[in-house]
Amino acid sequence: MSVFVSICVFLFGYDQGYFSSIIVNPHFKLEFNDPSALQIGTVVAILEIGALLTSLSLTHIAERRGRRRTTRLGALLFSLGGLVQTFAWNLTILGLGRFVSGMGVGLLSGTAPMYMIEISGADQRGFLGCVQFTGNILGYSSSIWLDYACSYIDGNLSFRIPLASQVFFGLILWLGSYLLVESPRWLLEHDHDEEGLVVLADLFANGEVHSPIAIQEFSSIKENVILNRFQGKLDLWSTVITYPHRVFIACSAQFFAQFNGINVISYYAPLVFENAGWEGRDALKMTGLNSIIYLISTLIPWKLSESWGRKPLLIFGGTGMGISLILISITSLLKHSKLVVLFVSVYNSMFGISWGPIGWLIGPEVLPNKARSGGSSLATATNWISNFIVGQLAPILLEKIQWRLYLIHSISCFTSMCVVYFVYPETKGLSLEEMESLFNDGTSSMTKSSRAPSTVESATLGIDPMQPPQEPNINVQVPSLKSIHKFKTDDSRSIKSWVA
Repeated sequence: MSVFVSICVFLFGYDQGYFSSIIVNPHFKLEFNDPSALQIGTVVAILEIGALLTSLSLTHIAERRGRRRTTRLGALLFSLGGLVQTFAWNLTILGLGRFVSGMGVGLLSGTAPMYMIEISGADQRGFLGCVQFTGNILGYSSSIWLDYACSYIDGNLSFRIPLASQVFFGLILWLGSYLLVESPRWLLEHDHDEEGLVVLADLFANGEVHSPIAIQEFSSIKENVILNRFQGKLDLWSTVITYPHRVFIACSAQFFAQFNGINVISYYAPLVFENAGWEGRDALKMTGLNSIIYLISTLIPWKLSESWGRKPLLIFGGTGMGISLILISITSLLKHSKLVVLFVSVYNSMFGISWGPIGWLIGPEVLPNKARSGGSSLATATNWISNFIVGQLAPILLEKIQWRLYLIHSISCFTSMCVVYFVYPETKGLSLEEMESLFNDGTSSMTKSSRAPSTVESATLGIDPMQPPQEPNINVQVPSLKSIHKFKTDDSRSIKSWVA
């Protein structure tokens, strides 16, 4: 399921890559009257505005509609935006299409990591999170090579085919979302206990609902749900006030992932290589070769995220990225085109090992269940605000200050290392319900609630509603297994069973 949900971030990666090559396409320049650096930056960055709007509403959509339906909506918006872009006749319509696609990407990029975190075991979370990021870079690389292949077409189809392919990929995700199971934590949060137990059994106990593993997982999650319900629901601002350390980690991970310079390379790699001396189709080819190295590097943290841990990877990657950016700056100044390609590849590899996958992983996993949607919404919004700033300014700064831009981003890399070392905890090997031991911020102990528990909730929690709030006596009831048997067959892992 995590591999399939990686299509969500595949679409994000595809949108990062295809436009970077299109903007140097001569037919594109002719069709859209050779747009200026400011116009290009605006069309590129308008996607981030759409993504920002939907990421801020993610806390309401994902909580009310569930992870599957949110994914479905994001896929439809992405396809609709791709359709508008395909038939765009001026930059305004093209920008409108990217805005709509951005709305879809905003939902998908926030939902996919959250969904993956909630269906993963403690010992698999790092691996599956990194697999998901590999899907992102696979999308990026695919778009670059599709652009390169289409560059041999003489005419407007050379850039309209990559635009139209967005519709195809979005529809695949939309259709596939009907085969996904819902997040078990969302199911239990909304009192769909029987369905939640079935999903947990499928995920962790080979479909055996009687398994002690499934029952223990159910009890642990449900206990946390009941406790969070007693403490009261959180809006976005309450999430920041209640969990400032956790929200800072989630948001700063996204901030540094962007300001460490990756989107200068991802969005404008052909321009970077053209400035270094490569021209035309050769710049596209170098971008494509670089994307393959980038893709291979994302395989490394599949193992290291659990063996090394999150913090060492972030510090190691930040160091390598900072040094690489300094070397890119020097070689760009000296016009050593081959060395620029080499150091860009090293830089992308360092990002693919560290801030790329871990930046998306660490935020949702440090956030408690009741604040995960809200915290993920804030973190994703931080990502898109940072994306917009970088996307808008990068082409202008590449034109004005050229090689000096990389030095600015290298400073961000070295700053991020210090923040990780002094502020970030190590999260490997811990279940989501065990994260409280790292923060001691009251997730598993009583805090002041925004409202008093109702009479029904008080009875469920085993407390006297007339008494001051205190640690509740939680008694989790596993749902009756008789009603669950109808879902199970001899082949409980079959597609037929999943659809049921």
